[in-house]
Amino acid sequence: MIEAILMLPGIAFSIYYADKDIIAILISAGITLTFGMLMWYFTRSQEFFEIKKREGYIIVAFGWITMSVFGTLPFMIDGSIPGFIDAFFETASGFTTTGASVIANVEVMPHGILFWRSMTHWIGGMGIIVLSLAILPMLGIGGMQLYVAEVAGPTKDKLHPRVKETAKRLWAIYVLLTLAETFLLMFGGMNFFDSICHSFGTIATGGFSTKNASVAHFQSAYIDYIIILFMFLSGTNFSLHYFALHGKIKSYWEDEEFKFYFFFVLIVVFSIGFYLNFSSSIGLEESLRKSAFSVISILSSTGFVTSDYELWGYFMGMIFLVLLLIGACAGSTSGGIKMVRHYLLLKNSFYELKRLIHPNAIIPVRYNKKAVTPDIISKVSAFTLLYFLVFAIGSVIMAISGLELSSAMGSVAACLGNIGPGLGSTGPATTFANVSDFGKVFLSFIMILGRLELFTMLIIFSPSFWRK
Repeated sequence: MIEAILMLPGIAFSIYYADKDIIAILISAGITLTFGMLMWYFTRSQEFFEIKKREGYIIVAFGWITMSVFGTLPFMIDGSIPGFIDAFFETASGFTTTGASVIANVEVMPHGILFWRSMTHWIGGMGIIVLSLAILPMLGIGGMQLYVAEVAGPTKDKLHPRVKETAKRLWAIYVLLTLAETFLLMFGGMNFFDSICHSFGTIATGGFSTKNASVAHFQSAYIDYIIILFMFLSGTNFSLHYFALHGKIKSYWEDEEFKFYFFFVLIVVFSIGFYLNFSSSIGLEESLRKSAFSVISILSSTGFVTSDYELWGYFMGMIFLVLLLIGACAGSTSGGIKMVRHYLLLKNSFYELKRLIHPNAIIPVRYNKKAVTPDIISKVSAFTLLYFLVFAIGSVIMAISGLELSSAMGSVAACLGNIGPGLGSTGPATTFANVSDFGKVFLSFIMILGRLELFTMLIIFSPSFWRK
C-alpha cells in the first residue's frame, strides 16, 4: 500500500510537462493498492506474534522481490518498458540502488515514469523495511529482527533503543541530505525535476539519471563537485551524520572506518588524477575532478558518469574492476563488501604476523578502541570469501550466457556491489539492453543478493532454515 501511494507523486510532473503517462501511473497504483488491501483484509484477524530471526529474513527477502514485481507496472502499462523481464530488471535495479539500466534513451520517457524510476532508488536507499518501521508502528513488535536482516553487517549502530525511533532518525538525515542537494543543484542551473531525480540517485547511491549521458550532460564543474560531495557523504555511515548534526563533529575522526575510507579515496583519486594529467592533454583540475567523480561514484556504488573510465587505458580498467569490489562504509546506502570489512581483515592479517613473532602474546584486533571478538573476524572472513565466490561463479555463468569475460566479470561485480556501470559491453558508456533474458534474470537476483548482503537472501535456500 505504501508503494502504491509513492507511485502517485510522479503525476504532478506528468501534468506539468503534459505527458500521457497519468493513466498508466493511476492504474499501476490502483492495482498495487488493491493487492495490498486484500493482503491486509485476509490477515486482519490474525494475532500478532513475535517476529523472530527466521521471520525477519523471510519478510525482508520476499518483501524486496514483491516490491520489485509491483514496481514494474508503471513501466509495462505505459509501454516505456513493455517486457516483464526488462521491467523487472529496471525496477530491481532501482530498489536495490544498483542503477544498471536496459533503457537506451531515457530522455524520451514521460516525466512521471522517470520520476517513479528515480523514486525506486530513494525508497530502496534506506531500505523498504526500515521505511515501514518508521511509519507503521504495528511492525514495531519484534521489529529488531527486521532491522538486523535489513542492514546486515559487522557493525550496526543503534541511535535509539527502539528500532522504530532509529529508523525515523536515519530517515530524517536521509531527507535532509536529499533536500540540501536538490537546492544546491538548482542553484547550479538544473531545473527542479532533474535536481530532485539526481538527488534521489545520489543520496540513495543509485545512479539513475534523467539524461542519456548521465551527469556528463550538464557540462558543469559546479554540478560535478556538488554530486561528488554528496556521493562521498552518502557512502559514509549515516550514524556519523546524526552525531555530527548534534554537535559531535569529532565523531567522524574518531571512527576508524571513516578515516580508512577518507584516506583510501584521497590516495586513489590523486593517483588516478595525476596519471590522467601526465598521460593526456587534460588539465590538472579537470583530471582530478574526473578522477574524484569516477572513483567516488564507483566506491559509493552510485554509478553516475562524467567520463568513460575504460578509455583511460587497460590498466585503469583493471583498477576500476578492483574498485567495483570494495564498497564504502557500513551503515551507509552504498553496496559492496564495505570498508570496515577490508579494514578488519587487513588489521587482523597484520596482527597475525605479530602473533607469529610473539606466539605467547595476546594481541586482540581493536576497532574504535574496542576489542573485536574472534567471532566477528570469522564472520567478516566468511562474508568476504563468499562474496568473491559468488562473484567468480556469477562471472562464469554470465560468460556462458554469451558475454565476453571482461563484460561478464564487470556486470556481476557491478550488480553484486549495486554499482551500475561495469566493464566492456556493460560499461559506463552502454546499457544492459543487449544482455540475454536469462542474464537479466540472473543479474536481478544478484542485485537483490548484493543489496541484502548475501546471507539474508542465501539463508532462505538452506533446508535447515525451514526446519522447526
